[in-house]
Amino acid sequence: MERIRSLCCLAVVLAVAGGCLGSAPNPQCSGAVAVQRRISCHPQPNASREACEARGCTWCTTDVPNAPWCFFPEDSPYGYSLGGSTEKTATGWRITLSKHQVLSLFGNDISPVALEVEFQTRDRLRFRLYDPNRQRFEVPLKIDSPGVAADETSYDVELTDDSSHFRIRRKSTGTVLWDSPLADLIFSNQYLQITTTVPSTSVYGFGEHEHPSFKHSMDFITYGMFSRDQAPEPFANLYGVHPFYLCVEPDSNAHGVLLLNSNAQDVTLSPNPSLTFRTIGGILDFYLFLGPTPENVIQQYTEAIGRPHMPAYWSLGFHLSRWGYDSIDVLKKTVDRMHYYDIPYDVQHFDIDYMERRLDFTYDKVNYAGLPQYLRQLKKEGMHSVVILGKIRLPLNELGGYQEGHPEAEKLVLSMPLEVMGDGDEPKTERGSKDELWDIKSCGLHTWGKRMAPRHDPFISKDEEPGTYRPYDLGEEMGVWVNNSDGITPAVGKALPPGDSVFPDYTNPRTLEWWTQMCLEFKDVLDYDGIWIDMNEPSNFLEGQYPGCAVNGINNPPYVPNVSNHTLALKTLCPDSKTYLGEHYNTHSLFGWSQTAPTFKVVQQATGKRAFVLSRSTFVGSGKYGGHWLGDNFSRWKDMHQSIIGILEFNLFGIPFVGADICGFNDNTTYELCLRWMQLGSFYPFSRNHNSEGNSGHKLPSAWKKNYATVPAPLSKIPLFIRGGYILPEQAPAITTTKSRLNPFRLIIALDEQGKASGSLFWDDGDSIDTIEKENYFLAKYTYSKGHLKTEILKNGYRGADSLEFKRITILGLKRRPYVVAFNGRATRGYASSYELSGPLRAEHPSSAALLPLRPLAARGPLAGPAPPRPWPSLLSCASLAGPGERVRPAADRRSWRDTGGLPSLQLQGGARGVL
Repeated sequence: MERIRSLCCLAVVLAVAGGCLGSAPNPQCSGAVAVQRRISCHPQPNASREACEARGCTWCTTDVPNAPWCFFPEDSPYGYSLGGSTEKTATGWRITLSKHQVLSLFGNDISPVALEVEFQTRDRLRFRLYDPNRQRFEVPLKIDSPGVAADETSYDVELTDDSSHFRIRRKSTGTVLWDSPLADLIFSNQYLQITTTVPSTSVYGFGEHEHPSFKHSMDFITYGMFSRDQAPEPFANLYGVHPFYLCVEPDSNAHGVLLLNSNAQDVTLSPNPSLTFRTIGGILDFYLFLGPTPENVIQQYTEAIGRPHMPAYWSLGFHLSRWGYDSIDVLKKTVDRMHYYDIPYDVQHFDIDYMERRLDFTYDKVNYAGLPQYLRQLKKEGMHSVVILGKIRLPLNELGGYQEGHPEAEKLVLSMPLEVMGDGDEPKTERGSKDELWDIKSCGLHTWGKRMAPRHDPFISKDEEPGTYRPYDLGEEMGVWVNNSDGITPAVGKALPPGDSVFPDYTNPRTLEWWTQMCLEFKDVLDYDGIWIDMNEPSNFLEGQYPGCAVNGINNPPYVPNVSNHTLALKTLCPDSKTYLGEHYNTHSLFGWSQTAPTFKVVQQATGKRAFVLSRSTFVGSGKYGGHWLGDNFSRWKDMHQSIIGILEFNLFGIPFVGADICGFNDNTTYELCLRWMQLGSFYPFSRNHNSEGNSGHKLPSAWKKNYATVPAPLSKIPLFIRGGYILPEQAPAITTTKSRLNPFRLIIALDEQGKASGSLFWDDGDSIDTIEKENYFLAKYTYSKGHLKTEILKNGYRGADSLEFKRITILGLKRRPYVVAFNGRATRGYASSYELSGPLRAEHPSSAALLPLRPLAARGPLAGPAPPRPWPSLLSCASLAGPGERVRPAADRRSWRDTGGLPSLQLQGGARGVL
């Protein structure tokens, strides 16, 4: 199984070199901590000398950008020390730590604190710091532990002789991977902080952000992590939360670390080099993965958090989407135009404009009349459809649907912004009053007790009788919503107009029942193949729900991490809202994660096939059930560049099925930008063109029709390079993957400097569930060495592979012209092969660059876990090349094959089918 989990690899450019910042010593700061080692004692804005020194910390200015001026001294009055002897446990050991002094940074410090270490596997260590006397919130992600300490480990864990540092070393090299001074540990009710050194500045990961480079700067850069509906921009906290990093050590070994915490948090990367983690709740729950290669690290990480799901084969094709088709006629013309230009096109997405008044689980029977029939037509043509679902729009009056006289109704009116008519009939927005409450009721603009259609303007709502919108009726009956701080009344927020929204609580088992039922019923209306879940950070167009957030310590904690606007309720719900698992303060960033798994399961149940789920908000482990796109990007060259970094990072996070909106979501694109982005986007694991309402549609250039890959690369060419040492299977293209699966296969063998190469072929039916677990797949390993190509059949459980025709093989990088080409000991005829001294690799099919179905097979998909199905060739057994005076060794099986290409290259051709 590990062979299968390692089929796909990520090309990671890892730089080990890095330096430390410094500046001339400030003569007024004699004896102060060196600049590169400073840890901020005033992480929130507006630090001053007075506030700093009142905390018992050192104030010293510096000209180093971003370096803290207020920092902990060497003899910090904070922190913890060993408070007792080491206690042995079944999985490791536990010690108690006691706080040094009563001085507190943000109040309510906890003492004692337990430090527990678990030797989970040879290459995985868990250590956590928690309150031994009171249960605190912990992320409900199940990571299996053996229950006993591993007999052998690749790491040592130690407390220094003076018990001042907690350290983890790699046994084989002695490299210190983690070194935390206990004097820097802070553990209070709403502020937890820990610092560690790292062995190099080659640090990758942390998300979700728009990072300027794959390898992070360590120049006192702070990234906040708290899911938010935030268009990508530098340093902003975006849609998901992934407190995971990978570090490449000076000797090129690698390790990874996960902080399993869902509260609002941030991390500062300092030039020491060191990392400082801060979070405002939960516990400090760390997992360390020893690698030692980057690929090994991600294998170990996904083994813990969940292997990436196996995507449906069709989902690896090209997807098209737009918010703003607005009618089925426009949609049909778009589909026809794609087919006219022969652009490979597998999946059509449906954004919210297909809905009736943007109500989930409905479709617009006027503008999209005939949509159910059209989806069935697309399916007959080999295409697939994905529908968007967001939050539940309230089919009730804008005041929440309370009965007349209900105290909550008056509270809402008195607090909510109302659009009223002022002098001169100009609209103005002001806070409600009791008079306005009376006016609304007496004028009959809302009928109390009736559910009403959601509209942008609360004064023109159209009545709907009870029972006309089943998703809300059933959800209300089952009690599935996120509630206000009272734990009883549903939280009501604002989403895309028209109307208000309630928020399903996917941590509640009853909500999963409701969601499953609604999705299954909707499948009978629209025959969808996948579901796209959006705005699940959760997004809310207010700062908290109606009537606003109360002033308390949960909504206004003593420290707010480095998140946008330094507020927790911005564009979401109040932190003191209640979910099934507790306060939204703890569960906010789990909203999208908790929605993804039940959506995955219901899509499988509804379709009987592999699920397609696309989620905007993600968390640790989301890749087990869904894919992700990088959000509401812009039509800019910068955004195209940033997409590469984001996609590489989500491969680290265990979410390899990821892409960006090709050509950009916001703003209008240009011909050249869109063309280049389509070329790049054809290599995205999730390849979708999508843009926003109000922008000009992305008209894919017809020049795609006849292009092929070459170097150099004018606009009409894709600059494609292949790394030596790898064997890449490919398949002749077609308009859909449904059709391309029937086409002949090809193989590209790119030799390294030693004249060797290797690769694998995984092939199954493309959409059955659990084919790996049921062993219904074909798996072959290809190796090329010393002029000899060998195929090893590792698994032959899919009979559909028997009939696949194998047409062509390309060998790149031969150092001399072969005199004999043989298959299983029998020489080929002269016309079956050709040799070129040099030249570019040619994609010979006239439409092969349309979306380049020869997608970067080895580079797409997870570093670990079941490999996605690929258009790979089938069943080559053995072939040999011989030079002058050399003999061709016989092999046990017979196959025909063909090759084309350059570098120098050998070309062979044939048409036999691969039958074992």
